[in-house]
Amino acid sequence: TRPAKHRETSFGARDFGAFQDCFFRDRPMDTARIAVVGAGVVGLSTAVCISKLVPRCSVTVISDKFTPDTTSDVAAGMLIPHTYPDTPIHKQKQWFRETFNHLFAIANSAEAGDAGVHLVSGIKGSGGWILTRRIEDLWELHPSFDVVVNCSGLGSRELAGDSKIFPVRGQVLQVQAPWVEHFIRDGSGLTYIYPGTSHVTLGGTRQKGDWNLSPDAENSREILSRCCALEPSLHRACNIREKVGLRPYRPGLRLQTELLARDGQRLPVVHHYGHGSGGISVHWGTALEAARLVSECVHALRTPAPKSKL
Repeated sequence: TRPAKHRETSFGARDFGAFQDCFFRDRPMDTARIAVVGAGVVGLSTAVCISKLVPRCSVTVISDKFTPDTTSDVAAGMLIPHTYPDTPIHKQKQWFRETFNHLFAIANSAEAGDAGVHLVSGIKGSGGWILTRRIEDLWELHPSFDVVVNCSGLGSRELAGDSKIFPVRGQVLQVQAPWVEHFIRDGSGLTYIYPGTSHVTLGGTRQKGDWNLSPDAENSREILSRCCALEPSLHRACNIREKVGLRPYRPGLRLQTELLARDGQRLPVVHHYGHGSGGISVHWGTALEAARLVSECVHALRTPAPKSKL
């Protein structure tokens, strides 16, 4: 196995040919080239699941932002069931169960201290590539990749033309309060105190349609006031840092395959986005589902089309 490699570049779409020659020069001819667009918890988990479940493939994660600059880095990282109206309950339970089992295994492993309450990026055992790049159009990844997985979250408004996805702004405070050992959450879930390995997260806000990534001083004062009402000792908290993330909300999570076609050429795309604030809670389960869809795409690509008989 080889460790994941990280490449940063700003080249344009026409230079993907050189990129393809560089990265795939020695690959077997039947290796499926998979591009995953997006490097939040959903994108990275999907890349890992694909590398585990899809045989003879190479995986490249492409994003203009990586940790610590993703929405996933702002999330408090609590495993709380969320509902997706368009998805059957048994499927949602499956996703949550698979995600819980995955995180529970990490919590009981030798890596638990390093991972803490968050999943962290690391080495993909099957090999893979990390590429810093802004994608303007999913089609620009053709023909360098055989299958594209769209985990771009809010970026799907442009990349997939999906007007159903919108931001719900979340502002939190990260503070030093090591004496806080238990989480506290009010009934609505708007006010919460979540202890982590390096800081305590105080929240929060749910501001629909707000794209502002700059911290708001009034929001911070309100958050601190509400959290101190739940836990007065937080008046002694220090090293207060303001963080803002935009939750990628959608009426229903999108997890499906689309076949793009231009000038007689085709590009299978697996869409995997719209988790809202539930990404941490179901990311592994939905990533496994996305990997299964990718496997179906790769199988179809490897299956020769039937010849017509005259």
